[in-house]
Amino acid sequence: MTDTARMSLPLLAPAQAQKHVTVNEALLRLDGMTHLTLASVGVVTPPLAAPEGELYAVPPGAVNAWAGQDGKLALRVAGGWVFVPPQRGWRAFVLDTGEAAIWDGADWRAGAVTLSPSGAAMSLKSYEFDVTLSAGSTVATPVVIPSRALLFGVTGRVITAITGSATTWSLGVQGDAGRFGTGLGLALNSWVNGPAAPVVYWAPTALEISAVGGVFAGGAVRLVVHYAEVSLPAPV
Repeated sequence: MTDTARMSLPLLAPAQAQKHVTVNEALLRLDGMTHLTLASVGVVTPPLAAPEGELYAVPPGAVNAWAGQDGKLALRVAGGWVFVPPQRGWRAFVLDTGEAAIWDGADWRAGAVTLSPSGAAMSLKSYEFDVTLSAGSTVATPVVIPSRALLFGVTGRVITAITGSATTWSLGVQGDAGRFGTGLGLALNSWVNGPAAPVVYWAPTALEISAVGGVFAGGAVRLVVHYAEVSLPAPV
């Protein structure tokens, strides 16, 4: 046995020369994987300027120095990469998506807070996106509430002051224009905090931003949709 079973830390061999090399590598791996934080789980090309200690999950189809390392963790060490296989049940925070994730033995399950023996999970997600307001009375976002999602609410903030003749704005969905907020401010950093009685959306759904008392001429808002999803057990 040359590596430890759970974290693949290299072990010293009897009468080994240059023991410090093995010990230092083990410490670097331990440092990189404690409080597991992944820069990304979707990058397929190794970043050339990654800082020491940065950690990635290697996705399928990775190239260059990551080729053939699908599913492993890639840790930046001394300008190169050290690869460590994750264990089922490991939890990590993914920085570029802002989500927690669980390794299910084959993939990182974004937002997962549970993982059954057969692979079913419940996931909590907060999806953030920016919307530029075009001229008019209503702006529909891209579809942001997925099918079968249990929605808890929507929050947001004005990131570019809203211009036009509108005196306020509201945030909702088709058929319920003020579901997540009404009488909302136009100035920079005005906000909306719209919790809702948890409701299931059975079809993919967009949000609607509606001008009140006039129309929009410009501006931008940053919105975050907060929801839960459940997944099936694996096929038998």
